[in-house]
Amino acid sequence: MIRSALLVPFALVAAAPASAQEADLASVQRFLRGVTTMTADFSQTDRAGKVLTGTLTWKQPGKIRFQYQKGVPLLIVAEGGALTFIDYSVRQVQRWPIRNSPLGVLLDPSRDLSQFARVVPGDDRLISVEARDPNHPEYGRITLVFARNAAGPAGLTLQGWVALDSQNNRTTVRLSNQRYGSAVADNSFRWTDPRRSATPR
Repeated sequence: MIRSALLVPFALVAAAPASAQEADLASVQRFLRGVTTMTADFSQTDRAGKVLTGTLTWKQPGKIRFQYQKGVPLLIVAEGGALTFIDYSVRQVQRWPIRNSPLGVLLDPSRDLSQFARVVPGDDRLISVEARDPNHPEYGRITLVFARNAAGPAGLTLQGWVALDSQNNRTTVRLSNQRYGSAVADNSFRWTDPRRSATPR
């Protein structure tokens, strides 16, 4: 779970018509099911304002990699149903089920968004969708932000997200240079276990 949230307070905006919200949610569902691969540059900001950058590689279903900028000894990889956080500076590895992370909404396109997500009204040029598991608040929540773009999958481009964990730690991820449909090999999501090797990869 990236220690990362563009939350729009529900109380500060008027609710959009249900039919419009349903249509937007359906568009996001088609986007998630239509993406095969995506690569992008990312900028990650934590609650203290610290900014890290890097490259994102995403392959459906269930694979994602956050390769941080040179000199940052961190790596986040999702594959095989698990999300793994690796800190090479202290040779530490943490793993948990993808479904227990806010990022699970991106990585399992078979899930029905209408069961756990809602559209957050706001700028008509964007679609913001907040997803959370009402039965497991400890999993945190995520607000995905999409721009309407006829050239993107389902007419959308993923602009980023805001993730909030159960301790209210917020992380904001913004994406740029999004590219869809490029060939991405499965070995792009392999990683070196620092507990066995001192050389990160």
